[in-house]
Amino acid sequence: MYIRRTTKSVRERAYHTYLLVESVQTERGPRQRTICSLGSVPPAPPEHWPGLVRELEAAQSGQLPLTDHSLALASLLQRRPALEAPSVSCEAAVPPSDEEPVAVRPGRVTIEQAREAGPVHVGHQFWLRLRIDEALTGAGFSEQACRLTELMTLNRLIAPRSEHAMPDWFARTALADILGTDISGVDDDALYRHLDRLHPKRAEIEAALAKREEQLFNLDGTVYLYDLTSSYFEGQCLANGQAKRGHSKDHRPDCKQVVVGLVVDREGFPKAHEVFDGNRSEGTTLGEMLDRLKARAGPAATVVVDRGMSSVQNLQEIREHGFHYMVASRQGERTGHLHEFEDAEGWQELERPVSPTNLFQRKSRVWIKRAPGGEEPVLVLCRSAGREEKDRAIRTTHEKRFLTSLTKLQARVADGRLKAEGKIQQAIGRLKERYPRVARFYEITYSEESGQLSWQVDEARKQRAEELDGSYLLKTSRTDLTAEEIWTIYILLTRVEAAFRAMKSPLAERPIFHQLERRVQTHIFLCVLAYHLLVAIEKTCRDRGLHTSWATLREPLISHQVVTLVLPTVDGRTLTIRKATTPEPEHRKIYRVLGIPEEPMTPVKTWRVDDL
Repeated sequence: MYIRRTTKSVRERAYHTYLLVESVQTERGPRQRTICSLGSVPPAPPEHWPGLVRELEAAQSGQLPLTDHSLALASLLQRRPALEAPSVSCEAAVPPSDEEPVAVRPGRVTIEQAREAGPVHVGHQFWLRLRIDEALTGAGFSEQACRLTELMTLNRLIAPRSEHAMPDWFARTALADILGTDISGVDDDALYRHLDRLHPKRAEIEAALAKREEQLFNLDGTVYLYDLTSSYFEGQCLANGQAKRGHSKDHRPDCKQVVVGLVVDREGFPKAHEVFDGNRSEGTTLGEMLDRLKARAGPAATVVVDRGMSSVQNLQEIREHGFHYMVASRQGERTGHLHEFEDAEGWQELERPVSPTNLFQRKSRVWIKRAPGGEEPVLVLCRSAGREEKDRAIRTTHEKRFLTSLTKLQARVADGRLKAEGKIQQAIGRLKERYPRVARFYEITYSEESGQLSWQVDEARKQRAEELDGSYLLKTSRTDLTAEEIWTIYILLTRVEAAFRAMKSPLAERPIFHQLERRVQTHIFLCVLAYHLLVAIEKTCRDRGLHTSWATLREPLISHQVVTLVLPTVDGRTLTIRKATTPEPEHRKIYRVLGIPEEPMTPVKTWRVDDL
């Protein structure tokens, strides 16, 4: 098929006509057949004719481009007899099959209802991979309840919102397309009621999910890491008996809070969690978590805890539950081993591998030494250059603040603004309580006769503390490990801290706006459930050589969307196709690493007949 120009002379004047012709085979050999006349006006510049003809040939097979390339192409479609619209009524119109060519009007093509698909596609695929629906069904939940749980969990994973704002977020994503269900009727009342239904089944669901992850990722069940954090509230929380003021790790002593305890394995997968009263001390929570862990842990497992739970009673309780312990001793216990820290013999410097994503990373130097003796507990002395700088900086800062406050108190006493001895002693006690790290080096005295406040520093005690900067003492009941293995296991405690950071920031565990105790506990449970997905995604990436975070993966995936393609045809009908956009190379790379399909949904085609 090509365009041919003919010329005819009338009264010495040349008239040009443009014909669309094609070559056909006849009994007398190849001949040219005129398809239609294009008139006397050129359809396009001659150099564009080959491209115009190729587009027209593509139109015959229903492969029109989605842009209005030229007005001439549209006019050719209307002139060609084979592509003219059939004279049928609206009721008699029958949609063509997927293989039948469709002639589309390019200038009227539109794209509608673009929805974010990439992050929710990844979240849904890992929801299926972890088989969380099976855990929910085993706990007695219906299909509808499973979908509500998934919706709320994916919201925590991708773009945390309150229950009141979640339905609007659902509508802005392709969740309905990916899940294949209508979620337009979900409102905040349904979400609040679902929180109440989930509450009594939290432990059962968590246990089933932990077991599934052990099989899926072949997790090590010999080391468990336990730590606590706090999450503060907005509001008075008068109906929540657990909401109390206590030591705030969020630095919000002005707000009520709850304490959250979390147990993870050495890969960071959650094993158990619990919500405690906001004023609960760390050491008193250990027994309850050990009871929860005992049913899920392997034989002779090791429980790693922070120094806040290093009391003799807590370590004995760990042993009574059948576990080994590993802990950093309290600061005061190091003093008894000062001569061993000062002894230059026996120290071993550890080789710490750098991050695969930052080959120029400089790790702080760490030295370790096993204390003499092999009976329980085994002691390992550690020195860290990075920690030495940190300890010195913290002590110097606290000392400056302590002396500044002490000088102000001295001036108040000297000026007579503070006279009662009882109140002066109370002020001194408050300063010692506020700065315990440095106040122990100072002896503060008040003379009632002279009315003067004075202090004296214990230089020897202060020097001993400076010599211990950067040092810490590990102790464990494991006698079968080397000093390096003990340090390596203890340092895994940072996995719990990473879990808390992820739950508080990307998953927005706090601040908590719920006021009822059961809903607060279920809110935290959903954050833990979302963290299961997050750590599974990051673990899959690490296993395949991609060292990155979920937050880094999520950003580029936002541009992968599901859209509705509206294609008006030349015969008066409209074809709509609901499908995902073609994944970009970056999308494909992420999907390939995670091992999930590139297509988040099966395309859906529908026809409608417009008014003719």
